[in-house]
Amino acid sequence: MSFDYKRLIKFEHNIGEKDKKVRMVSGVVLLSVSLFTASILMLLVGLVLVATSYSGWCPVYSGMDKNTLGTDAGSTGQ
Repeated sequence: MSFDYKRLIKFEHNIGEKDKKVRMVSGVVLLSVSLFTASILMLLVGLVLVATSYSGWCPVYSGMDKNTLGTDAGSTGQ
């Protein structure tokens, strides 16, 4: 798997709904834990997870040409 820098300039949504929820919950947990432990690394990772969840675009996914939007479309709760 190669990393393509040219895809980084395309700001296309590449995060599905399940991935957004997992990123948001993980980010909020890391942010709250970082407040009690005073860990800068956890704070930064939590902020990145919340920001990518809110925007719906992940630069790492873009560079690796990964997209989780299509995996959510086929799953129905029947």
